[in-house]
Amino acid sequence: MISFEIDTEYIQLDKLLKVCRIAYSGGQAHDMVEQGIVKVNDITETRKRAKIRPGDKVQIGTEIIAVKPKK
Repeated sequence: MISFEIDTEYIQLDKLLKVCRIAYSGGQAHDMVEQGIVKVNDITETRKRAKIRPGDKVQIGTEIIAVKPKK
């Protein structure tokens, strides 16, 4: 599990995938979403730029990103 802290209201899904090095580019992040392999809070996400907020969990295969507020 990857714990990712943000100090803003949200981060876009495609940017989160890039910054956590799940995707190597924005295009690859978009492809992952289009393929239906990205889940947010156990629901398949179809929006590439979905707003991911603290408390959300993003799953790609067996990898999980837990988004938390920065302390």
